[in-house]
Amino acid sequence: MRKTIRIGTRKSMLALTQSTMIKNMIEAEYPDCAVELVKILTKGDKILDVPLAKVGGKGLFVKEIEEAMLRDEIDIAVHSMKDVPAELPEELFIGVVVEREDPRDAFLSVKYKGIRDLPPGAKIGTSSLRRRSQLALVRPDLVIEDLRGNLDTRIRKLDEGMYDAIILATAGLNRMGWSDRITAFFDTATMLPAVAQGAVGIEMRRDDREVIDGLAFLDHRDTTVAVACERAFLNKLEGGCQVPIGGHATVDGDDIRMTGLVASVSGDRVLRETAVGAVVDAESIGRDLAQKILDMGGAEILAEVY
Repeated sequence: MRKTIRIGTRKSMLALTQSTMIKNMIEAEYPDCAVELVKILTKGDKILDVPLAKVGGKGLFVKEIEEAMLRDEIDIAVHSMKDVPAELPEELFIGVVVEREDPRDAFLSVKYKGIRDLPPGAKIGTSSLRRRSQLALVRPDLVIEDLRGNLDTRIRKLDEGMYDAIILATAGLNRMGWSDRITAFFDTATMLPAVAQGAVGIEMRRDDREVIDGLAFLDHRDTTVAVACERAFLNKLEGGCQVPIGGHATVDGDDIRMTGLVASVSGDRVLRETAVGAVVDAESIGRDLAQKILDMGGAEILAEVY
């Protein structure tokens, strides 16, 4: 491995924590290699007063980082895989996906123990159309409001009483060491996670063989296969991370099980299907499941959202 690796990362506390995790793993494997974090401000980080679904476009949290890699200002990029669009620049690819954290969504509240305990009309915060639509299905009597900002900002807003409860990704809270703030977990039957939620990937240049070979030790086979299946599902739906699409795959030996969801924002229409098959067919399983949901009426729902 070369003497220096430059990691491109967003400036948020969570992004820096994840990038530092990768930095430490690389330096432990290669003691003579110095890993530098290069902080990059993305469009998604600049726009904090508008729901992401209304900003439009894909790759809100990765585009500027990818441009820095194409200019050879960084060697690799560390991303939350749920933020990575299905299509990447031709010169780049996701070369590594490290072992996945807990993919579930978490319920946080100061007063209430779980989603069922909230009184009618309670105010719950989320930045995700996927969460909004599934919440509306479970508790249509709640007031669902947009919640933007970094993890610490969102939790502060809860503590200040702006919301009765908020929903966040469990993985981010665990990585930040804030697991004690979780009041309850949503099982995947109630709240299907976002595609690739809980997974961290490393984007690389296709022509950088030294880095590709050198960082192969970080790749986690089951996570990589599951994420490939989920992203194939998302790609077929032509969806980004800010549309009401959920997808979660689990690997058991040579078998894979994938559940996908497309919902209307109001939650009045939810299409959810599961497919099983062989790991070697992971991507085709994801694509076929997406096509099944599109044929069931998913195309009509997504057309309305877009």
